[in-house]
Amino acid sequence: MMQKGKIGVFDSGFGGLTVLRAIIGELPNYPFIYFGDNARAPYGNKSFDLIYDYTLEGVKFLFNQGCELVILACNTASAKALRTIQQKDLPRIAPTKRVLGVIRPSTEEIASFTRSGYVGILGTEGTVNSGSYLMELSKISPNLTVFQQACPLWVPLIEERQYETMAGKMIIASDLEQLFSKNKEIDTVLLACTHYPIIKSMIEQTVGYRAKIIEQGPLVAAKLKEYLRRHPEIENSLGLSGEIAFFTTEREDYFNEHASEIYGTMIKAQQIQLS
Repeated sequence: MMQKGKIGVFDSGFGGLTVLRAIIGELPNYPFIYFGDNARAPYGNKSFDLIYDYTLEGVKFLFNQGCELVILACNTASAKALRTIQQKDLPRIAPTKRVLGVIRPSTEEIASFTRSGYVGILGTEGTVNSGSYLMELSKISPNLTVFQQACPLWVPLIEERQYETMAGKMIIASDLEQLFSKNKEIDTVLLACTHYPIIKSMIEQTVGYRAKIIEQGPLVAAKLKEYLRRHPEIENSLGLSGEIAFFTTEREDYFNEHASEIYGTMIKAQQIQLS
């Protein structure tokens, strides 16, 4: 009997664990593989070509592990690599498999959270400079007024576990104040990087009553559940073992300790090397 497929979740590091946790909450019976490219994080300050190369390597690895569907739980990869992989690579290397991102599910739902119509986007330099959110929201919710703020040091602070230091708190607070200085009517802020929910409580304390802080995990999970309902050919290709495996390009001990804190249960990952 042919082995049923898995769902892969790829991120540049730890952030995708926030998406994986939300997806498993919605779809607990499917088998998952999580792959964090921690050794090469952060992606946000890297070139378009390098992000594309790294993301394609990650997707190919997950395909080779039996994944029929891969979620790019990384906004930078979704902004800079997803479309090329979907249009150029999938028809050639895996025409029956699918790769999805996190930007579209977020932009489809963000309007439902705002009353003022003024929305803030917090992301990496790569995501902000790509203009992906501005382009998607101009099509989906053209009545929104959107303000972006790049937070180039947040992912390194999170990956290196320095966000609770005095310097880390000052950097986070400064970036948030820069966003709100652009317009005082911003009442909804999307965390457009899957690392950022790890520091969501710190962000909420700094922002206070001014705005709702929206993370992507629940949005992506709900949209994936809907996607599988609309695409039975993909849903029927997946197994129902409920197993979860973890891989990282970083040292296993380092990844396991921090990943277990974020995910909320003990994680044992296998280290792998890409090119």
